[in-house]
Amino acid sequence: MKGDVLPGKSYPLGATVYPEGVNFCIFSKSCNAVELLLFDVVDDGVPSRVIRLDSVLNRSFYYWHAFIRGLKPGQLYGYRIFGPYEPSRGLFYDGQKLLLDPYALAVSVGKNYDRGRACRPGDNCAWAAKSVVVDPSAYDWEGDEPLRSPYDSNVIYELHVGGFTRHESSGLPENIRGTYAGLIEKVGYLKDLGITSVELMPVQQFDDQDAPYPLKNYWGYSPMAFFAPHCGYSSSRDPLGPVNEFRDMVKCLHRQGIEVIMDVVFNHTAEAGRDGPTFSFRGIENTSYYIYNLAGQRYENFTGCGNTVNTNFSIVRRMIIDCLRYWVQQMHVDGFRFDLASVMSRGECGEPLERPPILWSIESDPVLSGTKIIAEAWDAGGLYQVGSFIGERFAEWNSHFRDDVRRFVKGDLGMSFKLSNRIVGSPDVYPEPGRETNRSINFITCHDGFTLNDLVSYNEKHNAANLEGDMDGYRLNHSWNCGIEGPSADPAVEELRLRQIKNFLTILLTAQGTPMMLMGDEVRRTQKGNNNAYCQDSALSWFDWNLTEKNADLLRFVRGLIRFTRSYSVFHQRHVLIRPVSHNDATITWHGVRRGRPDFSEHSHSIAFELKAPARGEHVFVMINAFWEPLSFEIPPPWADRTWHRVIDTSLPAGQDYLPPEQAPQASSGAYCVCSRSVVVLVSQ
Repeated sequence: MKGDVLPGKSYPLGATVYPEGVNFCIFSKSCNAVELLLFDVVDDGVPSRVIRLDSVLNRSFYYWHAFIRGLKPGQLYGYRIFGPYEPSRGLFYDGQKLLLDPYALAVSVGKNYDRGRACRPGDNCAWAAKSVVVDPSAYDWEGDEPLRSPYDSNVIYELHVGGFTRHESSGLPENIRGTYAGLIEKVGYLKDLGITSVELMPVQQFDDQDAPYPLKNYWGYSPMAFFAPHCGYSSSRDPLGPVNEFRDMVKCLHRQGIEVIMDVVFNHTAEAGRDGPTFSFRGIENTSYYIYNLAGQRYENFTGCGNTVNTNFSIVRRMIIDCLRYWVQQMHVDGFRFDLASVMSRGECGEPLERPPILWSIESDPVLSGTKIIAEAWDAGGLYQVGSFIGERFAEWNSHFRDDVRRFVKGDLGMSFKLSNRIVGSPDVYPEPGRETNRSINFITCHDGFTLNDLVSYNEKHNAANLEGDMDGYRLNHSWNCGIEGPSADPAVEELRLRQIKNFLTILLTAQGTPMMLMGDEVRRTQKGNNNAYCQDSALSWFDWNLTEKNADLLRFVRGLIRFTRSYSVFHQRHVLIRPVSHNDATITWHGVRRGRPDFSEHSHSIAFELKAPARGEHVFVMINAFWEPLSFEIPPPWADRTWHRVIDTSLPAGQDYLPPEQAPQASSGAYCVCSRSVVVLVSQ
C-alpha cells in the first residue's frame, strides 16, 4: 500500500475527518474485496484514485477500513465491492457498480445522474451519485439547541421544503426557490400563522428519478442515503452546501420558536425490487439490509415500494440509531415522524414482533430522550397498530381522527358518538391510563390524499397526470364536492365549501390532541383532485403564494383560530377530560340541541360540548351542526358575573366568522341558532 494509506480503524463507520486525513469504514460480511474510489468532480466517469483494501491489513471482522492521509472535507468518494452474485443466497455483488456509503453525511448528484444505469450491467461511475466527506464539527451553531417544546403547546405544519417556495409567486430569487435557503425567507409567514413545529417531508437524500418517466419523485419517499440532507434542496453547488444550508434553516426556525420534525423513511429504499437499481445496500450486504426471502428469491414487500429494510437486524439497527443521533446532535432536529413505522416492528423474516428491538432502542435511547418520536403506525403488508404501537413515548398519526371527522362533517350516519371520542383525545383508541392525549397527532389532511380544498371539491380522485391510468391513490376519501365536481362558479357552492373548510379546521384545533395541518390548507391550495401527487413536482403541488391574497379572509380566520385555541389551555389538556382528579381540573360536559342531553343516535348530525378549566378561569361552549338545516342549541349558563361571547361562527362572513375574545360580541342568552353545516364557539367572560 502507498505511504499515505494506513490500515485505519473499524470505527466510526463512514468517513471521519481528522487533522491528518480521513478514516473510512464500511460493513460488508460476504464480499471478497473492497475498493475505495476517489473523485475530483461529481460527473467524472473515471476515479482520480482507486485504493484496493487489503483483506488482512484493512479488515476487522466484517468491517473494511483505511486511513488516507491528506484528504479534506468535500472529497468525493464511493465504493466498489466484489463478491458472488448468487440470488439463491441473497447475494447481489457487482464489482462494476459504484456504491454510496450508507453512512455518507452528504451526497453529490451530478447533471449526468441516471437511475437506469444502476439497473443495468456495467460501470456506472459517470452517472452515479457520489458520497462526500464531511466534517460535522465545522459549523457555528451560535448557541442553538433543539427546542424540546411539549406536545400540548404545538401546532404542526406538514411542509415540503421544495414545494413551499418553488413557485415563482414566492417572490424569491430563482436560485433559492425550492431550497432550505428559500424556506428561511418564509419563516416569518409560519410564525405569523402560529405554527410551532414544521414536519418536513423527506429531506434524507432521495432519488428523484424514482417515478414514471418523465415525471420526478416529488415527495421524497425514495431514500438513498439516510444521513445526508437532500442535495436537491440546496441553493449551493458546493458538495458541502446541503449540510450547512440545512443547519442554517434549522437555526433560523429555532430562533422563531419553531421546531423541526423530520419525516424519516427507514422502511424501504430507492433500490426497489430485483429489477431495481443498485445504489448502495444491495451491493454491500443485501441480506443484512433487506428482508429477503431465500426460498422465493424475492424481496419481501411490506412497504408497497419493492423492498423492506431489515430494521431489526443488528447492523441495520445500529445504523438507524446512529443516524437518529446524528440528526439530533449534529443537525439539531427536534424530532422524527417514522414513515410506515409498523415495518420496524417486523423481525428478520418479516414476522410481527411483540417487542421489536429497534423500536425499544429508539424509545430508550438517552440521546433521543428529549426528541419527539411519532409513528405512522401501519404498513402496506397489513399491520395496523394505531392505538397499539409499542412503548410509552411514541406519538401516533391518528387516522381514526382523520376518517371520523371527515365522515361527520360530510354528513354520514352514526358519527356523532365517534366524533365525541375524537374530540376528547380518542380514549377508545388509546385506553391506557395516564397516556397523554397529546400523543394523538390529529389531522384532517396530509401529503397523502386530498388537500383540504379538494376534500370539499371532489367526490372522486383525478390522478391521470401520474401516468398510472388513474389506478393509484386511495378511492375511499370520505370527501364531498358540495354539489359540483371540481372548480365551481356557483356562489352557493363556493360559500358552502369555504364554510366546510372552516368547520374542519375549527374541529381540528378545538379537539384534544396535537393538531397537524397540511401545507397550504390555510389558503385553499389545490391539487385539482389529485390525491397521490408523489410524482408531481410542478405547480400542481407547489405552494402558490398568490393564494395568500386571493384567500386572505380564510388565512386571517386560521391565524385567529390558532391564536385563540393555543391561548386557552382547555383545548390542549395532557390528560383525558372525562377523568378529572380534582375540582380544579379541566372537564367536559356533553350537550345536544338541548342542554345536558347529547344525541348520539344513528341519525344525529350535531353535538355540543362545554369545557371548564376553573384554575385558569376558562369556560367555553362549542356547538357543531353537520345537519343540512339550522338548529337552535340551548346554551348553559355562564359562570357568575359573566356573559357568553361569540368568538367563532363559521357561517358568518369574513371579519365576523372569527373575532378575538376581547372583541367578540355578546351572545344572546338561552339559545343560539347555528346555521346548517356550521360550528360556533362561545367563551364566557
